[in-house]
Amino acid sequence: MLEGRTVLVTGGSGGIGRATVEVAHREGAHVVLHWSRDATGAREARDALGERIHPVQGDLTSPGQRQDVWRQAVAWRGRLDVLVNNAGAWLASPLDDAVQWQEGWDANLALNLQAPADLCREAVLHFREHGGGAVVNVVSRSAHRGDDAGHLAYGAAKGGLLALTKGIARGFAADGVLAYAVAPGWVGTGIAAQAGADRAMGLPLGEVTPPGDVAEVIAFLASGRSRHTTGATVDITGADYVR
Repeated sequence: MLEGRTVLVTGGSGGIGRATVEVAHREGAHVVLHWSRDATGAREARDALGERIHPVQGDLTSPGQRQDVWRQAVAWRGRLDVLVNNAGAWLASPLDDAVQWQEGWDANLALNLQAPADLCREAVLHFREHGGGAVVNVVSRSAHRGDDAGHLAYGAAKGGLLALTKGIARGFAADGVLAYAVAPGWVGTGIAAQAGADRAMGLPLGEVTPPGDVAEVIAFLASGRSRHTTGATVDITGADYVR
């Protein structure tokens, strides 16, 4: 499905990102594994998969480092075919504390919206010069329904990323640029553990979503096997949230 293509996966050292790196590699891709703080996870992924893996470190909350990550990713093989914006975090923005509220908004917008937006810009410019490509943005069910009272900024940032994805799909389809969003619910990652794994018992399937389920959808969309799905959002919630 991805034979010979080069894929950049942000936040690729763990969770959904690590699973996406593994699935893309299995499907024949050369994978740029971006990581920020988890050097151990990045090293383990590289050692486990061997060839066709290129780790790149960078703090995506820093505009300069976002550009460095992109430049290093392109330099590895001379071009990129797919951008998977997976890096993100469920950051609180408590309403009752003015300082924490502002800090929460600043942090959420920087990591969950501005960083993927800047990488999307680089990708669109690059793809237009190289005959097309695909962007897959990992949003959240929060992009549709909003998040809880303590995470209003997170839901707003993910909603913005979803709108950006749709705009890219509409605006650059004629240039061969495809854009998709995947919207997971509770996934078996650190974010789910932070929220409380006991919530799984209330889910329709009685379990949180495995990261591999999300990765399989990302890889399929990235493959271009369903080009006319561009602009769509695929919900991956185990029927916990159904639109």
